[in-house]
Amino acid sequence: MTAAEAEAIAEAVRVLRAGGLVALPTETVYGLGADASNAAAVARIFATKGRPADHPLIVHIADASAMDAWAQSIPPLARELARQVWPGPLTLVLRKQPHVDDGLTGGQPTIGLRVPAHPLALAVLRELGGGIAAPSANRFGRVSPTSAQHVRDDLGDAVDYVLDGGPCAIGLESTIVDLSRGDDDAVVLRPGGVGPETLARIAGRPIPLRESSEVRVPGQHASHYAPRARLVAIDPDELDVTLAGLQGESVGSIVAGTTDGAPRWSPDGRGWRVVLDPQRGELAHHLYAVLRELDAKGCTVIVATVPTPQVDGADLASAITDRLRRAAGP
Repeated sequence: MTAAEAEAIAEAVRVLRAGGLVALPTETVYGLGADASNAAAVARIFATKGRPADHPLIVHIADASAMDAWAQSIPPLARELARQVWPGPLTLVLRKQPHVDDGLTGGQPTIGLRVPAHPLALAVLRELGGGIAAPSANRFGRVSPTSAQHVRDDLGDAVDYVLDGGPCAIGLESTIVDLSRGDDDAVVLRPGGVGPETLARIAGRPIPLRESSEVRVPGQHASHYAPRARLVAIDPDELDVTLAGLQGESVGSIVAGTTDGAPRWSPDGRGWRVVLDPQRGELAHHLYAVLRELDAKGCTVIVATVPTPQVDGADLASAITDRLRRAAGP
């Protein structure tokens, strides 16, 4: 760790202990962090984001041994998933301990926990010695931030300190697995950075995806992750006819293809076309940044082709499709 990083970590911890808000880098997206044990600081997250009070927060912890401080009746599968995936893009929903404040959980008897896989975030957690409540560091319902500049663009001075850890490695939010009713009723409530194949390998069986649940978790709203432009999510074979029907619009199109490791931009007469390579992880890694850039270029409509698991790789396909469908709205 460099001297500059150590100083930045110390400042982040100081701000958190004082009840402030810190934007933290993780491998998924940047989080808007507050000391999870400070109810007033947690309330600031909701006010800053414009987040509904019944929308629960994920608490980030330093390692799996900290689960017991926040959750009770932890089933064996939860501990095995934590052992094999953490630090990593997986949130476990468990029965909360009685002392956990309802402000974190949206009034539910459950708590979402995860250990982020970013060295700066982990260093802050270890130094703080507690949990950090941290939803994405953006206005509620908008495109999640995957760089420190995205946070500054969205929230400005509303954040007390931005810990710059560079671009997020994955670029999509964590997978959320609900284990609050035990191993036998395990379900995925949000697809994310841990794909269904990995979960099935660890669990010894597929863990089903449930589109709706009585357990509320982040990212379940029908409209979420949305750019300012109208977004249209389509199957790849619908691209040409969709573009032909958008006369008079400034159109940005996001399509899957082979690249040399970076997004390939090209003007197409009425806007921009961006090619991202799903096999390289580019589609997930760059998706939110590309949506922001197309907004900045003045596109009024963004057309995005949803990935095909058989062609583009299954591990992140369901998560990308979920984000695009929700960004498009009901």
